[in-house]
Amino acid sequence: MKTPFINCAAAIISKDLRAEFRARELVSVMALFALLSILVFSFALELDRQAREEAVSGVLWVTLIFASLLGFNRSMAQERDQGNLDALLLAPVSRAAIFVGKLLGNFIFTLIVGLAMLPLMTALYGLALLDGWIILTTALGTFGFATIGTLLATMTVQTRAREALLPIALLPIALPFLLTAVRATKSLLSGAPAAEWQGSLGMLAAITVIYLVLSLLLYEYVLEE
Repeated sequence: MKTPFINCAAAIISKDLRAEFRARELVSVMALFALLSILVFSFALELDRQAREEAVSGVLWVTLIFASLLGFNRSMAQERDQGNLDALLLAPVSRAAIFVGKLLGNFIFTLIVGLAMLPLMTALYGLALLDGWIILTTALGTFGFATIGTLLATMTVQTRAREALLPIALLPIALPFLLTAVRATKSLLSGAPAAEWQGSLGMLAAITVIYLVLSLLLYEYVLEE
């Protein structure tokens, strides 16, 4: 008899959180990469204040996406190296529950980094990024990207060139999501009419739901293969 869905997902999340709390490897690597990227962008755009203000939304999402790629790769590599993937395949648990557990773990780690970036970018770029709607957009966008990232990281973790293959596979698929997230954030920062950023935010939510449904349907096949 299969373990209940919620119990299985909760056990995986708990395991990931305990492992990260002990080792402090995943979030620290992602945060360091994000910090260095933000500083590089800040120095590169130092001479043109207008360009800095217009590029903030792009800097935020590009930095967050590349930092999360490190996290997805490392998270799934740990599962493979420790034999956890094989154990999960042998366990009488729902494959969708495994996906949800890994997804929420990746989402939590990526969201921590994303939220930590907001006050830093506020100080460096002089824009009010600590806004409720921007925080909501960051959380929603992070969840959507973690959804497709978890699926593709599981697909590429068994390959030798997983560090190179995951970005190649993930970035084209995530492009519609990235453009929508950047547009929504830019509209919020520029004080655009509510109808404009609400439309982008709604589209971001719709893309996230589509990614989630497709990932739930495909994960069992990806995991078994």
